[in-house]
Amino acid sequence: MFYFDELNGYKILRSDYIKPAEKDSEDKIADSKNPEQNIKSVDAFFTTREGNPVNSDFASRILSPEQVHSENIEIVDERNEYPETDGLILTELNTTICLRFADCTPLIFYDTASHIGAISHAGWRGTVMRIGVKTVAKMILNYGSKPEDITVIIGPAISKCCYEVSEEVRDALLNTVKNTEGLYSGRNVDLKKINARQLEEIGVKNIDICPYCTSCNNDLFYSYRKENGTTERHYAVLKLT
Repeated sequence: MFYFDELNGYKILRSDYIKPAEKDSEDKIADSKNPEQNIKSVDAFFTTREGNPVNSDFASRILSPEQVHSENIEIVDERNEYPETDGLILTELNTTICLRFADCTPLIFYDTASHIGAISHAGWRGTVMRIGVKTVAKMILNYGSKPEDITVIIGPAISKCCYEVSEEVRDALLNTVKNTEGLYSGRNVDLKKINARQLEEIGVKNIDICPYCTSCNNDLFYSYRKENGTTERHYAVLKLT
């Protein structure tokens, strides 16, 4: 279930499927002298029109890729730049990844068994290319992740009520899943649920879908369609400690 929270004075949106550490746990992490006994924690959220609270006090390293509606997914390493990249897999602690959105579908992944995560950017092109499924596949290939251990939170995006596309785009999207029930009405399609259905069909079970439409709720989030091509963006954010 999604709920609004506050971080560094900014309104953000969280899911209780991926909860940040409680304050006492954070203190234990900071006080622990034995890294093997450190408490693992993950922080994942979506920013709003109020701005991005992520700064140098939040993490020692903050990374954002150059998003181009591709299917390219990179693993965060020593690099600071990730050109033509629409998915980042994060294994490094005290590093934050932020991807930008304004109608496209944000996908945040967290593997509870291996303590790794990822964010992918799924517009209609990325959805047709099944970037969410490919993100999971790369986590499986490189880190032995299992779909049943992966939690996915699907953030604010344009919803079926406001997302009318051409018949060609609709059919391309629907061809990415076996079961299309409930995913479209005429030429309106549900990008959030199509991404969820893709993931469900490969065995991902823990998925939380944000109810907010970026067009209907334009007072909270940016919308490329509603705002006639705005260059402003809200963010999907993931940090591991």
